[in-house]
Amino acid sequence: MTALPTIRDEEWRYADFDAVEALGVAALDQWKEATLAAGETRRHCMVVGGDAPELHRIRLTVGKGARAELFAVIAGNDYTRVEVLVDLAEGAHFEFGGVTIGGGDAVREFVTRTTHDAPEATSNQVVRAVHWNQATGNFLGRIDVGREGQRTDAAQDFKGLLLEKGASANAKPELEIFADDVKCAHGAAIGQMDEAARFYMASRGLAPDAARRLLIRAFIADAFASLEDEAERERLFEEALRVLEQGHAA
Repeated sequence: MTALPTIRDEEWRYADFDAVEALGVAALDQWKEATLAAGETRRHCMVVGGDAPELHRIRLTVGKGARAELFAVIAGNDYTRVEVLVDLAEGAHFEFGGVTIGGGDAVREFVTRTTHDAPEATSNQVVRAVHWNQATGNFLGRIDVGREGQRTDAAQDFKGLLLEKGASANAKPELEIFADDVKCAHGAAIGQMDEAARFYMASRGLAPDAARRLLIRAFIADAFASLEDEAERERLFEEALRVLEQGHAA
């Protein structure tokens, strides 16, 4: 990029522009690149976010029949953005699970763009946002299916859980399809804690903080459902719940 983005840039519309300015143009030009060979499977799990703005930009080129898996938790106290560009070859698969969680007034966001321009490629993206105070969780996901992307099967699912008034979540799913034999779906929902379930747990003797932990764990579980590494799945869960326990009272 030669200039900082503005609110007119659709992929940046919900960003914290003061934080983006602090990061500077140089940060916007830094990409992590990964190319998967035909038939290769590669998985990466990450916990990001701190006390200063962070930007993580990733480009994935997924070869024929290869499988790329990315699972991430954004849990910092300042603006954090994880942006992923994916190009899928024939029969390739991209699996993404992400959780944004936290309070304060930070903006935490995932931005993905997945290109299906070869036949029989698949992708699945599941994002959960849990926020309180004045915090914001965002997911901007775009799927591009080119003319050669026949028999594409692609899905995106976003849900936001707002634990206090003042918190917010934004979802901007996009589909651009030029092939005629495809299966593409996306869904988005934003709401509050299920108080009926919480009351039920309390009536069975479960302490309020334990009930909250169980409900939120269940809420974010879908983001890591396809992560087969049990140790990594538990690590991501525990990091997300640690942020909850430190920052939000029962």
